Amino acid sequence: MELDLTPPTPAQRQVLEAGLSAEERRVLLAHGTEAPFCGIFLDNKRAGTYCCRLCGLPLYDAATKFDSGTGWPSFFAAVNPRHVGRLRDDSHGMLRTELTCARCGSHLGHVFPDGPPPSHERHCLNSVCLQFVDAGQPLPDPLARGDRLPA
Repeated sequence: MELDLTPPTPAQRQVLEAGLSAEERRVLLAHGTEAPFCGIFLDNKRAGTYCCRLCGLPLYDAATKFDSGTGWPSFFAAVNPRHVGRLRDDSHGMLRTELTCARCGSHLGHVFPDGPPPSHERHCLNSVCLQFVDAGQPLPDPLARGDRLPA
């Protein structure tokens, strides 16, 4: 799936950010973390695609989701590796790899090397960073780029 990864313009970003709740702003924009075992997608088992809450970029297919027991939705692979950025995160006295949306830069969560095959990675995400699209439904396209391919 090849989609336009050009970041939103400042005007588009302002509109997108205006639609966020206080909790979404805290996590997506200020690199926060939601409490474990409370996210709306933790127990979601429907087929579909998880997209960035801010810009709508498809990030993870539900088929890659697994129960990690950590309290956050976990995936073993992104729908397209180009859609998820990786940054060094040495906050909180730990060395981790932060995951971000490759298009808008929003914080998603962290990746750890203890996931299942084939990747052996655990992409541990915050539910508030995601929006879910049921299989067969059009993807969100808040930037009006024609990215509404079926999930």
